[in-house]
Amino acid sequence: MTWYALQHKPAQGDRAVQHLQNQDIACFYPKIEVEKVKAGKRTKKLEPLFPGYIFINLEPTDPMWGKLRSTRGVMRVVGFANKPAGVADEVIDHIKVSMDKVAEQGGIKPGQVIELEDGPFTGVSAIFQAYDGEERAIVLISFMQKQQRVSVPVSAIKP
Repeated sequence: MTWYALQHKPAQGDRAVQHLQNQDIACFYPKIEVEKVKAGKRTKKLEPLFPGYIFINLEPTDPMWGKLRSTRGVMRVVGFANKPAGVADEVIDHIKVSMDKVAEQGGIKPGQVIELEDGPFTGVSAIFQAYDGEERAIVLISFMQKQQRVSVPVSAIKP
């Protein structure tokens, strides 16, 4: 079987996957966890790796092709010259392996160099140490030829 890309309707990727799976179509809708700072608080959210697209695995002769465009959430099959464009298995496998590596890495790592962009240390480079609750982080800054541990708001950190 070959992988193909489908474009889904705006904000209906999960809906499209659910309805495709209800029809026994193998789907791959890669999502990654993204850490954002919103209103000074760290939040983690799953977001699609390829916004607007889902991958499906179908035989070119499968009768399900006729039902794809009428599936809830699906906009169209990505193709050229009215023929669906296949995606190589190696590409899908590479995406899956890469996603596993990203999932292992997580957010900002201890020892990572960051820049502070708010407060009294604006523009100062620092070394991230650890999160201190939901809204604060411990960083090391160089001050008077020594490394000083400082607690700063998470919203002040720029990776």
